[in-house]
Amino acid sequence: MEDYHSAISSFIMENNIDAIHMVLTESCHSVQEAAKAINVSQHAFVKNICLLDNKEQLIIAIVKGEDRVSTTRVGKALDIERPRLATEDEILAHTGFPAGGVPSFGFKALFLVDPKVTHLPYIYTGGGSQFSLLKVETKSMLQANKGKVIRIRK
Repeated sequence: MEDYHSAISSFIMENNIDAIHMVLTESCHSVQEAAKAINVSQHAFVKNICLLDNKEQLIIAIVKGEDRVSTTRVGKALDIERPRLATEDEILAHTGFPAGGVPSFGFKALFLVDPKVTHLPYIYTGGGSQFSLLKVETKSMLQANKGKVIRIRK
């Protein structure tokens, strides 16, 4: 787990991203667990949904914690066949991070960000493991992942 934390911490430092990395003793695998662990409203959290296209290219769909991703919208936005959810093994292989701890940046992927996320001044996102979170300004997240803002929620 320490390797996951050091990987995201190194990326943050190397790219001069203003982010707070929180390592917790409680699981924050789900938005509900994460909000409870740090006593913050679920509305400030995002989910990073890992998808694969038919060429096994990684797509990260970032939506607010209470929203769901529409794979149909993702496919239409990218003019590709509807992508599928990545398995836990594929998530680790493609991102370098375990499911439930995937950050919103720090690895190679095509990042799609739902516009509702951009209305938040800052977000809480995966911090590299199921026991860590990042708090980062939304603008900084978009600069770090070069995300394309497009409606992808259901």
